[in-house]
Amino acid sequence: MVFDWQAASSRAAATIPSVLTLALSTLRSTSRLPDLADPTQSPGLSKPAGPAFAPGLYIVATPIGNLRDITLRALDLLQAADAIACEDTRVTGKLTHAYGIKAKLLRYDDHSGERARPEILERLAAGQIVALVSDAGTPLISDPGYRLVKMAVEAGHAVTALPGASALLTALATAGLPTDRFLFAGFPGRRSGERLSDLKDLARIDATLVFYEAPSRIAGSLADMAEALGDRPAAVGRELTKFYEEMRRGSLAGLAAHYEQAGPPKGELVIIVGPPLDEAPDEQAIDALLLDALSHLSVRDAAEAVSAATGSSKREVYNRALALSK
Repeated sequence: MVFDWQAASSRAAATIPSVLTLALSTLRSTSRLPDLADPTQSPGLSKPAGPAFAPGLYIVATPIGNLRDITLRALDLLQAADAIACEDTRVTGKLTHAYGIKAKLLRYDDHSGERARPEILERLAAGQIVALVSDAGTPLISDPGYRLVKMAVEAGHAVTALPGASALLTALATAGLPTDRFLFAGFPGRRSGERLSDLKDLARIDATLVFYEAPSRIAGSLADMAEALGDRPAAVGRELTKFYEEMRRGSLAGLAAHYEQAGPPKGELVIIVGPPLDEAPDEQAIDALLLDALSHLSVRDAAEAVSAATGSSKREVYNRALALSK
């Protein structure tokens, strides 16, 4: 008898899919394996199979641009929540819709916080699970929430953080500047005088500085940083985790000149400024800084700004500024 390899191969090929289908069906019924053909079904998208979440306030980080940058634990919690406090229900609604989350959305922002806090505290007192999210990233980091957390703690409610996406950490990790010590300084002042005053206080901090900034103010803020902090290495992160993500690196003065010429960029911005330079600037560098500062500051203010940025003697810098102003 001659064995027909071609016929046998055809029968085997026809049998394999049915065997795999049977195996997957068995695994799903015994181990709750998600249906890989359905992208909405993956571990963590249904209420947790383990111990239920205890009542309390949960601070939940959400994506800063890419919808997939959310943790499985965050999805479990949002599925289990009785209510989600959020800055903008339309923004958070996109997230909850994408993942089939049905919890009630409560507006909680700087304007509605005073009215919303009593209802949230009542829900916590009734033993509910309430999640606090921001429009993007980790709540309370330049976002509303501090007063709510403080009042929840004072009332004896459990407060738990579920870590995740953060624009400042994402930018810090990719800027190429020192990360061993850093200070997050939030948004700089809206006006140049206010910014310069605040930046002078930060000039001698031996750490990398991180700021958030609006596109319309980026050029002015970078120029003020160069004046108050010295022309340090810096980077500007734009649209992080999104399709048009960009990390532009250079000196503060160089970056300021770029955005002054190019105009306001689109998207969310993070500024990373390197720590003070180890080497003291020479007289020529100090003169250049003074001449730039004197173009829009008084002699005294220009000397203070340059002294703070370079660590040079206030008296010497003031005398030099006085000479250059004549």
